[in-house]
Amino acid sequence: MHDIWNPWHGCIKISEGCKNCYMFFQDRMRDKNGADIYKTKSFYYPLEKNKNGGYKVQSGEMIRVCMTSDFFLEEADEWRDEAWKIIRQRSDVKFFLLTKRPQRVLEHLPKDWNYGYDNVFFNVSAENQRRADERIPILLELPFKHKGVMCAPFIGQVSLDKYLATGQLEQVICDGENYAGARECHYEWVKTLSDECRKYDVTFVFCGTGNYFVKDGRKYHIEGSALQSTQALKSGLTYIGREIEFKLVDALGMPIFHEELYKPHFKEKCDSCGMKAVCNGCSDCGRC
Repeated sequence: MHDIWNPWHGCIKISEGCKNCYMFFQDRMRDKNGADIYKTKSFYYPLEKNKNGGYKVQSGEMIRVCMTSDFFLEEADEWRDEAWKIIRQRSDVKFFLLTKRPQRVLEHLPKDWNYGYDNVFFNVSAENQRRADERIPILLELPFKHKGVMCAPFIGQVSLDKYLATGQLEQVICDGENYAGARECHYEWVKTLSDECRKYDVTFVFCGTGNYFVKDGRKYHIEGSALQSTQALKSGLTYIGREIEFKLVDALGMPIFHEELYKPHFKEKCDSCGMKAVCNGCSDCGRC
């Protein structure tokens, strides 16, 4: 996928949301151990260029970082400074960071961080209320210009009202759990988050139901990410709130005009996908 950058791979489980981690499942299917942590061959992906000399990742794209690890994993400390340099160098690209370790963040920011890079969108995982109350207060105290929350895997009811009231959160994403041992995701939990985000005009994206979705007391077994995503979209719970404004600049620090930025394009299948609201667009892989 053209919107993912995994500079390192592998992780250490630290909370209940990690129990059925998809990365560990997929590694196990390949006879590998997800706890083996290593720097990947795609470490320099944001700096790769095409045959015409231009960057493969275009100005204005949103890149999701460390989807098979955690950006603030202790075992990745030796590589992170170099990753920060790449993020700073590509000041024309938006980087979506997600962590379950916000307590480690402040001590591992680059020296020139100040109040934050404008091209970094920092998110914490909040799989249930316990983790929301543990991680979001830390998030709110950290010097990031763009902040969000990801309730995934969504395995327990969560209220974010008091955190949304601060005005700091710009987006909430919600997804159910998959693979062996998947736990239930309840419609009422998702609707609570959707209603709270509407109250504060914050974008809420319900991108997947997970394997087991409960609504009106009935438990549904939904197989396949495509169907889960379609059902999530059909729920009508996704809400597009106020626009998130990233002040992207070129290598010389000059603002990039809106018309010069990457504009995602979509195909017919995308119209039924719950991820469309936060997707980087079609990568033209040809599989459609």
